Amino acid sequence: MNSPISGPSASPGSADASGSPGLAGAPADWQDESEISLLDLLQVVAENLKLLILGPLAVGLAALGISFVIAPTYTAKTVFLPPQQSQSAAASLLQGLGALGGLAGAASGIKNPNDQIVSLLKSRAVQDALVDEFKLMERYEAKYREDARKALSTHTRISSGKDGLINIEVDDKDPKMAAEIANAHLKHFVELSGRLALTEAQQRRQFFEKQLEETRARLSAAELALRAGGVEPGALKATPTAAVAALAQSQAQIAAQEVRIGTMRGYLAEGAPELRQALTELQALRAQAAKLEQSQAPANPAAGAGAKGSTGDYVTRFRDYKYYETLFELFAKQYELARVDEAREGSKIQVVDEATAPERKSKPKKAMIAVVATLAAGFALLLFVFVRQALRNAGKDEETAGKLRAIRKAIGG
Repeated sequence: MNSPISGPSASPGSADASGSPGLAGAPADWQDESEISLLDLLQVVAENLKLLILGPLAVGLAALGISFVIAPTYTAKTVFLPPQQSQSAAASLLQGLGALGGLAGAASGIKNPNDQIVSLLKSRAVQDALVDEFKLMERYEAKYREDARKALSTHTRISSGKDGLINIEVDDKDPKMAAEIANAHLKHFVELSGRLALTEAQQRRQFFEKQLEETRARLSAAELALRAGGVEPGALKATPTAAVAALAQSQAQIAAQEVRIGTMRGYLAEGAPELRQALTELQALRAQAAKLEQSQAPANPAAGAGAKGSTGDYVTRFRDYKYYETLFELFAKQYELARVDEAREGSKIQVVDEATAPERKSKPKKAMIAVVATLAAGFALLLFVFVRQALRNAGKDEETAGKLRAIRKAIGG
C-alpha cells in the first residue's frame, strides 16, 4: 500500500506532469516573465513602427525647413596678446629671498594677469562705452541699459587660452557690425587701462605724477613770494646763498626720501634690505640737515632782526624756493624712471588677428538642428507609445481601472 506522502508530488525538487519546475524552478519563472515583458515591448514598437519612423522624420524635415527661415548669425573674432609684464626690481628682490619671497609674491600678486584683463573687458565701463558707441539699446530693442548690457554679454564671448592669447568673439546679424564691436572692445579696454594703474610701474608713475603736480604748484607759489620780497644785499651777507641752497636741498632730499620709503613699504616687508638701506640714507640726510641748520644759526639772535625783518623774510622765502625746486627735480627723476619701467613692461596690447567681416554664417547650423529635432521627436514618441500601451493594459484590470478613474475625477473635478 502506498504511503500518503509518497508519489511524484511529494518530492520538493521534482517536476510536475507538464515539466514545470517546482520551488527550485522559481528563477526560471522570473526569466520567463522578463522574456515576456521584453517581447511585449518589442510588440508595442512593431505595432507603432510607422509612427516611430515617420513622426521623427517629419519633425526633422520641418525643423530643417524652419532653419532656412531663421536669419543667419555671423561671428567675428579678434585675437590679441595682452601686455607682457617684466619682473620689476622689487619682484627680483623678493625672489632672491627664497621661499619667503615666493610666499610674499604669491600673496600680493595675481596668479594669472590674463584673468584680470578678461574681467576688465567684461566690465560695465567697457560695456557702457560699447552700448553708447553702437546704440545697442535700439539695436537689441532694450528698454533699459542693463538689458542692453545683458544682450551684449549674450552675443559676446571673451576667453583666455593656454597659449596666452585672449580671444573676443561677437555674434551679430550684420557681419560688419560684428567685426566693429569686436575691435571696439580693444579700443575701450586701452582707454580704461590708461585710467587705471594695473602694474607696479603704472602705480609708481601715477603716484609720482601726482606729487610732481603738487610740487610744481608749490614751487610757483614760492617763486612768486621770492620775487615779491625783492633782493637785498644785507640778506645775502647775513645768510650766504650757497648755505641757504644747501640746507634747502638737504631738506628736499629728506622729503623725497620719506616719500620713496612710503612707496617701498607698499610692496616690501619691513626687514627687506632695500628698505633698511633707504632708512639708513634718511637718517644720514637728517643728520646733515641738522648740521647745516646749526651752522646757519646766528650767534646773536637780536642781530638778525633788522630793517623791519626784511632780511629774515627773504632768507625764508629763498629757502622755501630752493626747497621746492630741489624737491621738484627729485620727483621729476622718479617720475621719468617710473615711465621708463612702465614702457619696459609693455603697456600696449599687440593685436594678432584683427576682426574682419566674416563671409560665412555661424548660425543656424541646419544639419545639427534637423538631427537634434529628429532624435528628440523619436524619443518623445517612443515614450508616448509606451505610456499609452501601459494605460491600455491598466484599463483591463478592474482595480487599476478604478484608480485611474479616481485620478481623472480628482483632476477634472
